[in-house]
Formats: sequence, C-alpha cells, structure tokens
Amino acid sequence: MKNILVVDDNLVTLQQINAQLEDHYEISLAKSGTQALLICYQILPDLILLDLDMPEMDGFETMAMIKKNMALRHIPVIFLTATHNSDIEVKALKNGAVDFIAKPADKEILMHRIEVHLNLSTYNKQLESKVRMLEDSIIASFSDMIEYRDDNTGGHVVRTAKFVNILAQELYNREEYKSELNAFTIDMMTRAAPLHDVGKIAISDVILLKPSLLNDDEFTIMKTHTTVGGEMLRNIFSKVPGQSYHEMAILIAECHHERWDGKGYPNRLKGEEIPLCARIMALADVFDALVDLRVYKRPMSHKDACRIILSEKGIMFDPLVVEAFEAVQDQFAEVKR
Repeated sequence: MKNILVVDDNLVTLQQINAQLEDHYEISLAKSGTQALLICYQILPDLILLDLDMPEMDGFETMAMIKKNMALRHIPVIFLTATHNSDIEVKALKNGAVDFIAKPADKEILMHRIEVHLNLSTYNKQLESKVRMLEDSIIASFSDMIEYRDDNTGGHVVRTAKFVNILAQELYNREEYKSELNAFTIDMMTRAAPLHDVGKIAISDVILLKPSLLNDDEFTIMKTHTTVGGEMLRNIFSKVPGQSYHEMAILIAECHHERWDGKGYPNRLKGEEIPLCARIMALADVFDALVDLRVYKRPMSHKDACRIILSEKGIMFDPLVVEAFEAVQDQFAEVKR
C-alpha cells in the first residue's frame, strides 16, 4: 500500500484528509515542515500533500529542503492552500510541486489527483530503472576495457567497488559522516567506484605493463590517469546529463590518489579537502593492490596488508575510514577469496 505524507499545521485539516484517504493508503501526518522532513528520512513516502501556509518553516522552505536531498527529491509533492492566488500557484509549480489543490479538499478531486501523480511517479521510476540498467552496462564496459588493458589487475575494479560499499556501510552504521552518507549516496558511490581508474586507458602499455617499478618520469605520466580520467568522464557525462552518480564518479577518478597528509596527487589535497568518496576509494584501492598479484610484485598476505593499512592511519588515509576498515577487515578477506 502506498504511503501518503500529509503536512499541515491545522489539526482539523489533518484529521479530515486522513479520514478521506485512510481506506486507500497508509497515511503519515506531520504538523510542521521540520516534523515532515524527519518522517521523510524514516519512511520515504510515495507522495506528499504539503500545506503552504505554516509557521516557522512554510511549504516553500519545506519543499526546498526536500528537493535538496538526493534521496527525497523524486517524491511528488502536491501543495495545499486556502489562498486562491495564481502567482502563488505558479511559484509552487516552478519550485517543484507537481500539482496544487485548494482547501478544504474535495475527496474525489483529492483521490483523483493523488492517483494520477502516483501513476506518473511509478512510470518515472520504471524509466529511471531502465536508464540505470543501461548506465550500469556502460560502467561495466568501461571497467572491462580497463581490465583488458591491464591484465595484471584482473577483478580489481569489481573487488574495489565491493570494498567501497563495505567501508561506506560501516561508516554509516557508526553514524560517522552521517551528513554525507545514506543509502542513496552509498549506492551512488558503489556504482561510481569501478570508474576510478578509467584514465589508465590513456596510459601507454610500455608504462602500464612494465614488469618493474616505474622511474620518476614514468610515474609522472602514470599519475596523469587521475586528471585524464576525470576529464574523460566529464566529456562523456556531458552528453547524458542529470544522473546522480556522475559527479561522484568524477571526484573518485580525480582524487583517489590524494592523501590525508596532503602528499598525494594530483592536487595535494589534505584531510577533509578530499571528497569522502575518494577517501574511501583510496583505502579500497591500496588494499587490493597490496593483496593482488602484479607484474612487479607478489601478492601480500591479508594480515600484512591490514598491518600496512592500519599503520597509515592519519597519514595516507582518513583515520575514521581506517577505523571502519579495522572493523570489517574480515569482510575484505572474504571478498578477496
């Protein structure tokens, strides 16, 4: 059963709409914009009926907060108001409302409008799902190209995406970086992670497949895979704008070799100047490089790799990300197996 959130500071209005809809939908009631946002974070309603005229946080302010949140912005919002004003209606629609209903709401009108917008929302979700499947296929194709170019890192992009997901989930469960992590951002981060080394497509095989450590000149060229990767993704995504993970993919590609102490590359970012998604990716990338076979080295044991990761706490890696790794290192071992 679909969930409808009704937001109005008038208790009579809340009771009236609840009585009109309760036989057809699960109803959640909120007497303020602040309370409405808390409910949204908890249950993710299918549609919101939102009063315009409320004290403290009015409908426009509440709408702005909803649209600002990536996990909530797709929820259709129908404005409710007792004021019949075309300018207000236009403003409401321009600010993201899908419809406008005058109070007191007629039951038949209310039911019809809700059904129309729920159906449209369902259709949009189905369309988005198909677009997502297509995009995931494109991501997989890019990842395969990277793997084919560098056969020393077979499975690297798949494993590191799993490591990123494990770390992000652990940070979320600990409520660390709670303002930046939620189910939506973790999903976007996991989808974006396989593109972190896409810039290696532009690196010469002489360097990419060299069976020994790189000299200074070769390493300088290798480091360009970060900026090249970011630029490649910008060019690609400019042709298919609007997908939520695009910006995160670019940040991961460009910044996954930055270090917490500011000695990384390409921009020598330091501490929280480095995007969180890239800080998580950095640890996942290094761990997999340590335990994987490369032409220039043998794989390291899980125990020794963990020791190195923990020793880089606050140096190469974000201390909180390292603490999360310490808690889930057995899950990393399972992924590698």
